[in-house]
Amino acid sequence: MEGLTVTAFSLSVMGVAALGMVIGLTVKVEKLTKILKEKGIIEKDYK
Repeated sequence: MEGLTVTAFSLSVMGVAALGMVIGLTVKVEKLTKILKEKGIIEKDYK
């Protein structure tokens, strides 16, 4: 039973780390999109 607890804990820590990476990448993509809109590389109404 202890092995299952350790496995569950390690998987949850990996999940939290993955969530943090996804949030960080989302912020970077939004920033890049904003810069490209300002420079006129993509249309202003691009989503």
